[in-house]
Amino acid sequence: MKLAIDGGTPVRTAPWPSWPPPLSDGQRERVTKVLDSGLWGATQGTLCADLAAEFARGSGVKHGVTVANATLGLFAALRGLGIGPGDEVIVPAYTFVASATSVLLAGAVPVIVDVEPADLHLSAGAVEAAVTGRTAAVMPVHLAGSPVDMDPLNAVAARHGLKVVEDCAQAHGATYHGRPVGGLGDAGVFSFQSSKAMTAGEGGVIVCRDEAVYGATWSACNVGRRLGGAWYGHPEVGWNLRLTEIQAALLLPWLERLEGEIARREAFVAALDLGDLPVSVLPQPAGTTRDSRHLLMLRVEAPVEREFLLAAMAAEGVPLDSGYPPLGTMAALTDAGARVEPCPAAEEAARSVVWVRQQMLMDDPAGAADLAEALARVLAARG
Repeated sequence: MKLAIDGGTPVRTAPWPSWPPPLSDGQRERVTKVLDSGLWGATQGTLCADLAAEFARGSGVKHGVTVANATLGLFAALRGLGIGPGDEVIVPAYTFVASATSVLLAGAVPVIVDVEPADLHLSAGAVEAAVTGRTAAVMPVHLAGSPVDMDPLNAVAARHGLKVVEDCAQAHGATYHGRPVGGLGDAGVFSFQSSKAMTAGEGGVIVCRDEAVYGATWSACNVGRRLGGAWYGHPEVGWNLRLTEIQAALLLPWLERLEGEIARREAFVAALDLGDLPVSVLPQPAGTTRDSRHLLMLRVEAPVEREFLLAAMAAEGVPLDSGYPPLGTMAALTDAGARVEPCPAAEEAARSVVWVRQQMLMDDPAGAADLAEALARVLAARG
């Protein structure tokens, strides 16, 4: 059968669901109310505080702080934990660049270490091997909506006196041994960027359990003020990293439908039958009790040229994403002082792993057959 890239008929011509989904009535009502009020800033209304409280509660901790984006959230969490110049923070090699640049923003050194070969989440063994006298924290990333296997990482952190900052940007609603992500370390940071499972275009929220960490983090996000202090009192160095009330109005009603959207994505994944294809779904890390399915990561075990695979799948109407390059290959990070450990698993993932994006997973489960058929056609065409 002729491939679409060669002039054949594509597997799918119907569009995939758009992202973000259309506004709900609750979102329209809240946003309109905020716009009409003129109280748009976080210091003027209550919705940002309400959103922070909801995320803290949902993460099983006491405190939350909303921020302009999750990169700044990771930075502020590091600041709140007392991490800065002279410190090292261990980050996984297979993640978005912001995991490392947030460390640089705090004045610390990102130490890039390898991931587990099977699930591509941060390896506790690699973390242990990379610890030095300067290591102050570790930043596990709950990749693609799956929770990291946190028990081994927390054990390493406890042995070496390290802080744990969870990058939860892709894992809204994920749970580990029945416990929500964000509350498994010293601080957790969620993202509301445009591709995320909850979005206001941009934004983020930090959650933590310790009151002193909360106060320091809040101060970093609020121009150095102290909770309950004077408006023009700035006893600490801080910045304006705040979310807006308009964004919070978009996000609060989303919490009511998040569970249903996770279930919809899970139904798509459950319907995917790859048969005898040389393609496999990456396994969930140990301890996963709910995968929020922000992305579906597939390992292609056939010797097919990667650029051809991506182009041919797009032509079939089933686009895939190439995924992350290993952080250690980015000259901008190494030039800025990042330390890179050997990362063979991340390098192999960059050659063999592709992603199915979130909006495709929001399709009817029957759409999973289009994904499988397109993969079968393209891989068969390359033997």
